Amino acid sequence: MDDTFELYDLKVEVVAPPGAQLYCSARVGDSFELRGESLFLPPGQGFSIYSLAAVLPLLAAKQRPTSVNDWMTTDAEVACPDPNCPSRLRITRLGLRRFRHSETTATRLPA
Repeated sequence: MDDTFELYDLKVEVVAPPGAQLYCSARVGDSFELRGESLFLPPGQGFSIYSLAAVLPLLAAKQRPTSVNDWMTTDAEVACPDPNCPSRLRITRLGLRRFRHSETTATRLPA
């Protein structure tokens, strides 16, 4: 039985208006990638836990294929949680990655 499924790899990147002062310890262009369940940051770059907390609830949904009419397909920016910071976190879907149910959980599929 085929137990495969696909998830999008995601890139989350800090964007802001030109010349904007950021208050979340981020710089425009800071980013991380989500591949499966793992976050990958570029070497030497950090990421605010508060910014991460703002975007984290959306990532599992953004990884999954969605209808073209679903807002999750089109809406891709999350505001910085600091109300005084003009930055946003842009979520971009990268390529699809294939996984096997049997390699991601001990729970068996129904017969």
